[in-house]
Amino acid sequence: MAEYRYAALDPEGREQRGRIAADSGEAARAALMARRLFALKVEPIEAGSAAPREATASGKRLKPATLMLMTRQLATLASVVPLEEALRTIARQTEAEAPRAILSRVHAGVAEGRRLADAMALEPRSFSALYRAMVAAGEASGSLPEALERVAALLERQAQVRGKLISALAYPAALLVVAVLVLASLMIFVVPQVVEQFEDIGQTLPLLTRIVIFISDVLAAGWWLILLLLVGGGLAFARAMADPVLRLRFDGWLLRLPVIGRLLRSLEAARLARTLSTMVASGLPLIEGLALTAPTIGNRVMRAATTEMVVAIREGASLSVAMRRTGAFPPLLVAMAAGGEGSGRLDLMLARGADYLEREFDSFTSTALALLEPGVILLMGGMVAAIVLAILLPLLQLDTLAAA
Repeated sequence: MAEYRYAALDPEGREQRGRIAADSGEAARAALMARRLFALKVEPIEAGSAAPREATASGKRLKPATLMLMTRQLATLASVVPLEEALRTIARQTEAEAPRAILSRVHAGVAEGRRLADAMALEPRSFSALYRAMVAAGEASGSLPEALERVAALLERQAQVRGKLISALAYPAALLVVAVLVLASLMIFVVPQVVEQFEDIGQTLPLLTRIVIFISDVLAAGWWLILLLLVGGGLAFARAMADPVLRLRFDGWLLRLPVIGRLLRSLEAARLARTLSTMVASGLPLIEGLALTAPTIGNRVMRAATTEMVVAIREGASLSVAMRRTGAFPPLLVAMAAGGEGSGRLDLMLARGADYLEREFDSFTSTALALLEPGVILLMGGMVAAIVLAILLPLLQLDTLAAA
């Protein structure tokens, strides 16, 4: 069976291009006619004349927000119009060139007769293996719109959690940067100007003043070296984290930290539970769902624990038992998984467990941010007060000597 490249018109007069496999050119035209496409041009593709479609995937990728919107639109349209028409409509209304090209490529794959999951595999950077597996499960069960709705809901929830995490980290980081810049400016530019006035007084300066002057001299003379060391340290840390063994040890240390470790554990467990709940609801086997979910977990210790769960379940253990054996997941999630297995509603109980863990994360971050702002302000105020006091103490000393 050969492969042919075609250009054809659909019933509405729109031009369609793609590839089709057939025994002959006439068979290719007949197959196109069966799809209600009028062939304008059908020409064979010589062996070796073009690379396989999978090898020519674009280097672009859909942004998370674009992917989420496209999935929601496709879920809605696929329930009322043929899939090929739904993809063509979404591609045409997409204004940005790169997303439109990606969606057009998926549409062309479906037009050639591929399943949607297989067509999405032409753009693996945009559609992950987990995404495609849920789509394939929906296609196999005849409930593609419902599967797409679940995927869209999962993407939206992940975006919400990611946004909250970024907000929780961005605010303290901004406060810290401002505090460092203010203090560095005082020590590098202000303190040296004031210190010049104390050089000829002939008296021993107070200890606090000498400490501030020493720090100021170091910063003023070697700020570039300090900056270079910080950049070098960051690069060295990033390179060390590329080593799997070191990264595993570092992630394990993070999980052992008080408060922060519990927060990270809850966040990763919630991500696992939310994704696994969606995949179970879509009809995917539990082992396949866990295997596809594992790469989405950021913490290497939690990822290794998920991989161990796959092995344990293959050997006959239940999800809750496998989860308990690892010792890496919150006891609440283990209990809810056991309840879900007993009641036959594993997807529902995993989703509820994810809800609870995410609410715990939201509560912690809200409380931490409420306490962090005054804490940073007090710390910064204390440092500025120490600098001001270091400047005032020699002046007070001079006044005392003059009065004597």
